[in-house]
Amino acid sequence: MRPFRAGKLTAGWSAAVIAALLLGGCAEAETGLQRDAARQLQARVLEVTQASSQNDPTAALKALEGLEAELANAQAKGDISDERRRSITTIATAVRADLTDAIAKAEQARARAEEAARQAAEQAASPAPSAAQETPAPATPGSPAGAQPSGQNGDKKGNQGKGKD
Repeated sequence: MRPFRAGKLTAGWSAAVIAALLLGGCAEAETGLQRDAARQLQARVLEVTQASSQNDPTAALKALEGLEAELANAQAKGDISDERRRSITTIATAVRADLTDAIAKAEQARARAEEAARQAAEQAASPAPSAAQETPAPATPGSPAGAQPSGQNGDKKGNQGKGKD
């Protein structure tokens, strides 16, 4: 499970870096972003970051959708320039790709764990043949079921009493 843990760490760091970029992209500047719109977008970015840091890519993806809706709303009201919107949208697209990848990896890990559990349950349910069980030798055709092979008498007398003493 170490690779999965490393993936979570990588996703966490990339979410933090992307959040910093998004926050920078939402900051008030001369490039056409109104203060109120910037605050609303920053609040949405914070939601994405918090969900990512809690290893909840599904919630982060939902928060990202909220950010994108807020971005579209700000553009419709004229609170954000086209250039700034494109910059934020580009970063949001990268975040979406990371989150979608994290969700897919989590789903794959869940499916592998379910399959391993199913196999373990099947193995536990099926009785394993024990080596201690003795199976009788098959009877040869033409011989009675309880007959001893030639030279092996059940009374262990060997050739005694057969006239060869």
